[in-house]
Amino acid sequence: MSSDEKQVAPRSLAEALRAKDDGSLAALLRARPDLITPVPTDLTQLATRAGTRASVIRALERLDRFTLQTAEALAVAPEPADRETLLALLAGDENDPAVVGAFPHALAALREQALVWGPDDRLRLVRTARELLAPSPQHPSPTGLGPTVAEATAGMSPGRIQEILTAAGLPTTHDAVSAVASLTTLFTDRARMADLLAAAPPDSLDVLSRLVWGPPYGQVTAEPAARLRWLLDRGLLLPTAPGTVVLPREVALHLRAGRAHRNTEPLPPAVEPAATHRPQVVDTTAAGQAYTSLATIEELLKDWDEGGPTVLRAGGLSVRDLKRTAVALDVPEPVAAFWVELAYAAGLLASDGEADERYAATPAYDEWLELPAAGRWTRLATAWLSGTRTAGVIGGRDTKERTLAALGPGLDRSAAPEVRHRVLTLLAALPVGASASPDSVVARLHWERALRGAASSDDLRARLARWTLSEAESLGITGRGALSAHGRALIGAESSAPAPETDSGAEQASGPGDKLPVHHHRHHPAPPPQPRSPAELASAAARAGKLLAPLLPEPLDHVLLQADLTAVAPGPLQRPLADTLDVLADVESKGGATVYRFTPGSVRRALDAGRSASDLHAFLSEHSRTPVPQPLTYLIDDVARRHGHLRIGSASAYVRCDDDALLNEIIADKRSQGLRLRRLAPTVLAAQADPATLLEGLRSMGFAPAAESAEGDVLITRAHAHRTPPRTAPEPVPDGPPSPDTTLLGAAIRAIRAGDLASTTPHKPTAAAPGRNGTLPRTTSAETLATMQAAVLTGDTLWIGYVNAEGSASQRVIAPIKVEGGFVTAYDHTADEVRTYPLHRVTGVAELADEQA
Repeated sequence: MSSDEKQVAPRSLAEALRAKDDGSLAALLRARPDLITPVPTDLTQLATRAGTRASVIRALERLDRFTLQTAEALAVAPEPADRETLLALLAGDENDPAVVGAFPHALAALREQALVWGPDDRLRLVRTARELLAPSPQHPSPTGLGPTVAEATAGMSPGRIQEILTAAGLPTTHDAVSAVASLTTLFTDRARMADLLAAAPPDSLDVLSRLVWGPPYGQVTAEPAARLRWLLDRGLLLPTAPGTVVLPREVALHLRAGRAHRNTEPLPPAVEPAATHRPQVVDTTAAGQAYTSLATIEELLKDWDEGGPTVLRAGGLSVRDLKRTAVALDVPEPVAAFWVELAYAAGLLASDGEADERYAATPAYDEWLELPAAGRWTRLATAWLSGTRTAGVIGGRDTKERTLAALGPGLDRSAAPEVRHRVLTLLAALPVGASASPDSVVARLHWERALRGAASSDDLRARLARWTLSEAESLGITGRGALSAHGRALIGAESSAPAPETDSGAEQASGPGDKLPVHHHRHHPAPPPQPRSPAELASAAARAGKLLAPLLPEPLDHVLLQADLTAVAPGPLQRPLADTLDVLADVESKGGATVYRFTPGSVRRALDAGRSASDLHAFLSEHSRTPVPQPLTYLIDDVARRHGHLRIGSASAYVRCDDDALLNEIIADKRSQGLRLRRLAPTVLAAQADPATLLEGLRSMGFAPAAESAEGDVLITRAHAHRTPPRTAPEPVPDGPPSPDTTLLGAAIRAIRAGDLASTTPHKPTAAAPGRNGTLPRTTSAETLATMQAAVLTGDTLWIGYVNAEGSASQRVIAPIKVEGGFVTAYDHTADEVRTYPLHRVTGVAELADEQA
């Protein structure tokens, strides 16, 4: 590098940022959106914010494993380090070609995120990042390396250092500094170190082998054994505290063949296909499960139509209510929790806010029911994909050891949307019809976010990935574990879908050679996708719905009546038919075909809802593809003949009937004793129970009473649908500040550049403000007016101090255009627009230096 290039090398991160173009600044702010909230006033403030501990930790958490390893290697390299030294720490003596190929991309990523700055011969890690990643006794480095010789000997006596030089075969020096330098030179010379270790006893080499990959610290007694004494005498182990020794970094690197890490991982692990299916099988399987998901949500909310379970005092469903819901849906409790949470996330379910607070469907549920099946599915799928509420954590404990309940607080996991989208994107990268091994998906996510999770399967991201694979299958986004065509459209990957296998149309298990094709980005792994805007997600959902619609079964308008008082629905039914049949019959079994059973109770339920016997006969004749069985006709006629023969009203409660023999039969029945009946007239009985209890009591005795109004009319009891007031779906909890859009980035960069111009441009000294020194210029009103007027004539740019109406002071760079009426109109470089300022609020003015004007 020439002397001129060395002179322009940045001396700080702020200077490095100042040298970046707008595109590089935009990439930085897009990768680290916390830096733009709020917009920094200038590049110095941006650099300061980029070096804060919270921001650096957040940036490190978003690095892939190899880029993080590159930062860790730079943290143990001499500061500043050159590019060749850093690459040697990663590639080792064997110069691993995979590392060499991936290194430029990793270094560029660190520079792009302002974690590394400086030219290639003077690379520097941001100070906070070095503090986090550099080894120390309190915070061991992920590399397993210890302190350097200079750091480990900082408190050692000069005489002891000279003794070490002599034992190592080095000439003594006149001072400790040169002695440490001489010892460091020996330990970094591969040939001389090889000669030194060749003379070491085997037991001593065994001690070094146990410390070489970390932790580098060991314990010794007051009288070390001979194998330890040999190492201590030559500085191959250095004391750091009484009874504690450390392996110097230079010695460890020699023993590691120059590698900073035991296992350097330059390439992302492949996502292994578990099996391959025909695309048509995948799509139809997914579509069938998608329709099942709609039926499950409808069944759940229909079960809660008259008011669902009560809300716990702390919020959420009780364990008992969740079990009841699971039994009603005929699914395990974790699956029931998923459907409940999905309905809540989609805005179809909420609490009613009453004094006795209960869960119920929202008005949006009725609107949802009117949508086509594909539209209903996309509503559920987008709510799941973008939501942060995570059903998988239900039953666990929060930070205060409280049990996490379904629909309760504490279920948001901000990483969930990103993990879900990433898992589906990885599935989209496989050949069409291929399912993925869950373990390989988890391994890939660990590589992409090395600091976000531990290497075990118990960390949150690993659990989120496994839950995503299961939930996507339940929702019909995947079929048989493979991403469906409408699933690809949902995540916007339909245009980049790999070509399906053409060697065979039959389903086949994937062989060991079926791996994710990563050759096209071996050295440049694609970054995880950026979050999509609501408009983009809605557009993708619409495309997915169009692909799904032809695959969904058409609702049927008929059933098959059988002689055993059952009806078989060979597929999904049209809503009016299904609603009527739900009242007229009880569901006996579900599946591909739903079986309904007609009972006296179910027929009476239909009659209570206002249907007559003739209505029911006509309904069954119209919608049955088989003749109406005679037993079913007899059942309806028999229940209708007895229905309403007894009338129950509200005196406290009474029973009236024209047949006094029937009333005698009721009084004589022992089962009626709890109702405490007594005769008021030959055709009227009075009871001390309320009408509802009396109605149920007589029905349990085998009678078919009907309720009547105060006017004597039969009361028709129709299904009552309880709804909450209008409710909005829960808002996702963002994982940090949102990624800025292009418009915001452009405006922010212009403001930062303008502010930086105002804060860094040299100005001519004035009598009132001989130098800047970070203070506002101060001039008299007459001097300010004269300078402004002169600048209008000459077109000069000025530096001014300005105090706004709130009393906030700032400095600006302006080009005056007009001065009149106590105001100056000027182009404000800081705001990048023409503004008008009252002259009495200008504290002072100074001209820019000649070379900057």
